[in-house]
Amino acid sequence: MNFHQYYPVDVVNGPGTRCTLFVAGCEHQCRGCYNQSTWDPRSGNEFTQAMEDQVIADLQDTRIKRRGLSLSGGDPLFADNLPAMLALVKRVKRECPDKDIWLWSGYQLAEMSLKQQQVLAYVNVLIDGKFEQDLADPSLKWKGSANQVVHDLSQLIVLS
Repeated sequence: MNFHQYYPVDVVNGPGTRCTLFVAGCEHQCRGCYNQSTWDPRSGNEFTQAMEDQVIADLQDTRIKRRGLSLSGGDPLFADNLPAMLALVKRVKRECPDKDIWLWSGYQLAEMSLKQQQVLAYVNVLIDGKFEQDLADPSLKWKGSANQVVHDLSQLIVLS
């Protein structure tokens, strides 16, 4: 998996102070996407073990308390990203159990593959649906267009 940006301190992408990772790879190619540079899964930088370790260290940093991790892109649930995403969210829940995970995806919850659902088992909040420029509304909270849905998955989490 590749990534484009990592923000160790972010107050825009989800509630509270967070760590935010923007991954590469997206097949949706939504008209009006503000992050088109992330569509190519080969773009950006490799998400290495050192980078994963940095995310965990930042989440555990007591000097700047973070509420959780936000995952966006590109699309974190793009097929090529699933192995690394699953490893990351499992590790966050294991080593930072008090942190929440928010994930933005163009895929709709009802249409998720089994592999995508495996990642979602560790996610607290999913914002799903493609960005639709004709339904864009900057006043919406946590989403870019009116068709997107914010799902609280907290009650559905089953960790194995």
